[in-house]
Amino acid sequence: MPPRDEGAALWRLGFRPFYLLASVFAALSVPLWAVQYAGWLPRPYLEGPLWHAHEMLFGFAFAVVAGFLLTAVRNWTGRPTPTGAWLAALAALWVAGRVLVLTPFGAMAAVANAAFPVAVAIAIGIPLVRSGNRRNYFFIAVLLIIAFAILTVHLALLGVITLPARLGIGVALDVLLFIMAVMAGRVVPMFTNNGVPGAHARRQSLLEKIALGGIVVLIAADLLQATGPALVALLMALALVHSVRLTLWQPWKTLRVPMVWVLHVAYLWIPVHLALRALVEMNIVAAPLATHALTLGAIGGLTLGMMTRTARGHTGHLLASDRFEVACYVLVLAAAIVRVGGPLLVPHAYVATVMCSALLWSAAYGIYAVRYWPLLTRPRIDGKPG
Repeated sequence: MPPRDEGAALWRLGFRPFYLLASVFAALSVPLWAVQYAGWLPRPYLEGPLWHAHEMLFGFAFAVVAGFLLTAVRNWTGRPTPTGAWLAALAALWVAGRVLVLTPFGAMAAVANAAFPVAVAIAIGIPLVRSGNRRNYFFIAVLLIIAFAILTVHLALLGVITLPARLGIGVALDVLLFIMAVMAGRVVPMFTNNGVPGAHARRQSLLEKIALGGIVVLIAADLLQATGPALVALLMALALVHSVRLTLWQPWKTLRVPMVWVLHVAYLWIPVHLALRALVEMNIVAAPLATHALTLGAIGGLTLGMMTRTARGHTGHLLASDRFEVACYVLVLAAAIVRVGGPLLVPHAYVATVMCSALLWSAAYGIYAVRYWPLLTRPRIDGKPG
């Protein structure tokens, strides 16, 4: 392959730039947080915990979602999604959002960040509509809801609306929960049966509808800012439903296949998150524990699991993990255990557990970025397009 094709390979399919950007950003987010905390940035528009929440959701997590959808929709529809200059423009828009929140230019940051999910919705919406792939139309709606959540955060900060900025963060977390539940239900049983002979992972139609429909009800409840016993009952019921759903996928049979067990262990954090949210509503545990069960445990584990699998598959490599992938999986799941379990077991060492968790997270994504940089920036080894 001529050398000039090496750089262009990055823009051949959506997962390439966005997986790389997401992993580098995830690895650098902790030192960037420290720089901001030290006051070395001149009057950043977003700062403190709100910057952290905003960037981990709308920066890191939705870069992974964008990369996945831009790649998957091409496979689902057989029609092209952005490549080349158009894909580079999408990546530049994402980068602009990350930079602008660290400046005083709040209105520009709002526009750039809200425009990104809208642009991705258009990019996947055109092939979905032209192919008549109605099964996946809901992803267009999901991306537009994310744009709404982003606008809620920024308009609240700019004083344009009186809604709390945290409302947008909460809705975005619920939407991510819904996306993960949908995609896990589609791929985890399939990957389990393909990768573990005799696993017999299965889905139950009624349970699937309850599991996903219940999250839609939760999104509505959070939009209405509902509280009290009814919300606790909903959360506990959902925790039970998603636990049963996971057991049908036979997670105990996957222990010898890291690329499969990481998805099961990550999904386990979803019922843990829902149960902890119920305990938060009952004033038994602190809210950050429930949030980080979802973000570090479920999002962190599922994204790494899918980023390794899809990157390998779409670059022509074997779907097999080595010690580097296993290290990534163990580190990110350890980060979740330390962040959620540490404050419960050793509350007097809260700061130490937070810092330890952050370093484990950065190490996991740093290893991924270094390990997968060559795969993401070079042409497929089998010479196929993509």
